[in-house]
Amino acid sequence: MGSLLFGGRGRLTSAAHRRKAIELISEAHAAGAGLVRACCEIGISLRTLKRWRKAFGGNGDGEDRRKGSSRLVAHRLSNEERQRILLTCNEPEFAALPPGQIVPALADQGLFIGSESSFYRVLHQAGQCHRRGRARLPQEPRAVPRLMAIAPNQLWSWDITYLPTTVRGIWLYLYLVIDVWSRKVVAWDVAEREDPAIAADLVSRACLKERVSKGRKQPLIIHADNGNAMRAATLESRLEELGVLRSFSSPRVSNDNPYSESLFRTAKYRPDYPRRPFGSKDEACQWVVAFVDWYNHRHRHRGIKFVTPHQRHSGAATAICQQRTDVYETARRANPSRWSRHIRCWRQPEEVWINKPPEEPKPTLELPLVQAA
Repeated sequence: MGSLLFGGRGRLTSAAHRRKAIELISEAHAAGAGLVRACCEIGISLRTLKRWRKAFGGNGDGEDRRKGSSRLVAHRLSNEERQRILLTCNEPEFAALPPGQIVPALADQGLFIGSESSFYRVLHQAGQCHRRGRARLPQEPRAVPRLMAIAPNQLWSWDITYLPTTVRGIWLYLYLVIDVWSRKVVAWDVAEREDPAIAADLVSRACLKERVSKGRKQPLIIHADNGNAMRAATLESRLEELGVLRSFSSPRVSNDNPYSESLFRTAKYRPDYPRRPFGSKDEACQWVVAFVDWYNHRHRHRGIKFVTPHQRHSGAATAICQQRTDVYETARRANPSRWSRHIRCWRQPEEVWINKPPEEPKPTLELPLVQAA
């Protein structure tokens, strides 16, 4: 209920709705609620409530005596003038021009049919107020990708980053594919160019290694940004053969692929990351091999309760976290005064999101309000 029925600035409230509002507020007040709070729930002020009670108490019918705003406009365009505007805008000479150019052109011919705003208003009411000419229509904003994984090999993320070389202007390209649910690096490659064919072979090897088949009940989704290699037809056809679905970041949004970006930052801020550029492709591959082995098998990831990506990917993380919980429970029982109400939560996250949707607001309570004790 609320202001949709009884409130709203400038709204004419019927006598029946007024009487119903007075009854509800009286019931709530009798149950122990304050008048101001009850009026706020309805959507009116305490002054309005007093005015309504006075109208009904003085043997009146309670009808709203306000007449509202006048709808009679003396200078309104006539039907003939509106029709003339439509015919003028649809002439071949003006068919591809907006009103902002039609009105000055008519003035140069010594004609005044209506103002520019009148032209726009008439065209809008006739359903003809749209982009004129051959220019492409404004693109609708693309939906934000909202992806969720509750198990390994349901959602992957991949990207390409630069590795510097000893030759200025020459770079190596590091391809990394990560499982979003477990944070495990499932495939990687180092190449001397950014090529969609290399990316297609990389995803094929990852699917073969992780035993991701085309006939799965829930197909694998691979998420990426909007780079040229990510949207290439070569990669698209290979993913169709593998039964893998594609997902892309929103245009000009930098945080829609957070897991790959976070992985690149972890890689390049490692203490053993070379201080000097890589001398060759083989040298870069040797470093990536060591990094991936450390990341998958020895790095305790904060986002998955400080277990390694391999432990979570293989399913061993649940038992490890349960053992940690038992250790903490034993320590709390030994010294309960040193602990607060709860021990640290070691439970593994059950779902992982890319752009988790916002939570829905809690529903508001309807009258009557809190009952008296």
